Amino acid sequence: MSLDPAITDLEALQERAPIALLRGALPGAVTAGKFDRGELTLWIERAHLREACSLLKSDLHFNFLADVACVDWHPTEPRFEVAYHLLSIPRKERLRLKVRLAGSDASLESVTSVWPSADFAEREVFDLFGVRFQGHPNLRRLLMPEDWEGHPLRKDYPVEGYR
Repeated sequence: MSLDPAITDLEALQERAPIALLRGALPGAVTAGKFDRGELTLWIERAHLREACSLLKSDLHFNFLADVACVDWHPTEPRFEVAYHLLSIPRKERLRLKVRLAGSDASLESVTSVWPSADFAEREVFDLFGVRFQGHPNLRRLLMPEDWEGHPLRKDYPVEGYR
C-alpha cells in the first residue's frame, strides 16, 4: 500500500464513482472528501444522509453496513461526528460516510430502512453518546441500564458518573 499524501480536494476526487453519483443526484450533499491509504471518506450533509445511503446501496452496491461509530470533539463545534463504514462486496470497495452534528442538535435520520443491520449500531451510539436517530424502530438503551443518567462516552461525562 502506497503512503502517498491524502487527497482532500473534491475536484480532484470527482471521478470516483461515489462522489460522481452523489454530486449528480444530490447537489450539496457532499461537503468534503478525503482519499487516503486506499479508502474514500465523504462528509455528508445531515439532511441528505438517508437518501445518499439509499443511492449508494442501489446504484453502487454498497450492500454491507459494517459499523456506525461516533466521536465526541467536545468542546469544539460541531461536537459530534457520526461515521458509517460501508462495503461493496461485488466491487470490493470500502467507503466511509461522516456526518457532523452540533452538540445542541445531536440527531439525524436513521438508516435502518436502508440497512436493517444499523439497528443495534445506532442504538449503541444513542446509548453511549446521546445521538438520536429519527425514525429508528426501537431507539432505547442497549448497553446501559434503562434508568442510567447521561451518556458515558461523552467527553463532558463525569469520570465517576453523576452522584
